[in-house]
Amino acid sequence: MIELNNVSKWYGTFQVLDSCSTRVDKGDVVVICGPSGSGKSTLIKTVNGLEPFQQGDITVDGIAVGDPRTKLSALRARIGMVFQNFELFPHLTVRQNLTLGQVKVLKRSDEEATEKGLKYLDRVGLLAQQDKFPNQLSGGQQQRVAIARALAMDPIAMLFDEPTSALDPEMINEVLDVMVGLAQDGMTMMVVTHEMGFARKVADRIVFMDHGKIVEDSPKEEFFVAPRSERAREFLARIIH
Repeated sequence: MIELNNVSKWYGTFQVLDSCSTRVDKGDVVVICGPSGSGKSTLIKTVNGLEPFQQGDITVDGIAVGDPRTKLSALRARIGMVFQNFELFPHLTVRQNLTLGQVKVLKRSDEEATEKGLKYLDRVGLLAQQDKFPNQLSGGQQQRVAIARALAMDPIAMLFDEPTSALDPEMINEVLDVMVGLAQDGMTMMVVTHEMGFARKVADRIVFMDHGKIVEDSPKEEFFVAPRSERAREFLARIIH
């Protein structure tokens, strides 16, 4: 479904990604973790072209992300993206947030978009909030709306960039519960997170990054029981403690 081969990226003279290679098969959940500044968020944003890259290849469902002929807007419509800070339109109601992309990008009718949007709003447990504006919701509720909005576009895969990092601790589980449900339903997912409990529960593989490099890419059982690198062992000891 998603394949990265020797992807490198620079900001000026600073190399933020260094020859990164990994793959995500259909239905797999891959968790990307590592210390701050290791390139995790940059890596996940290259998958749908939000961050350009200078070397290497990325393909999503057979489509070359770096090919100048690829219509990135059409590609992004097929890959759900959930950000740290929700990115909801503050001047639109929850229902309008859920339908706008469907109507503008997928050319659905208002009726079809509303039906689809409310279906997923119900799935994340917020159907009663459809007429509220984002600032009337808690952070956890806003993030669940953002997930519902992404799902309403019928994505082939979902990308999560630290989806709980901006939340109060009490709200983290309500978002993680939705993500666990998606994983159990077979959604293909790449998740940047420090939530190791979530990783242990649903990840198929763990990608550990440091200084722009993929240091480890291994099954979760192997990563948590016997990580190969000293850097990963040190990271796990700190974060799990």
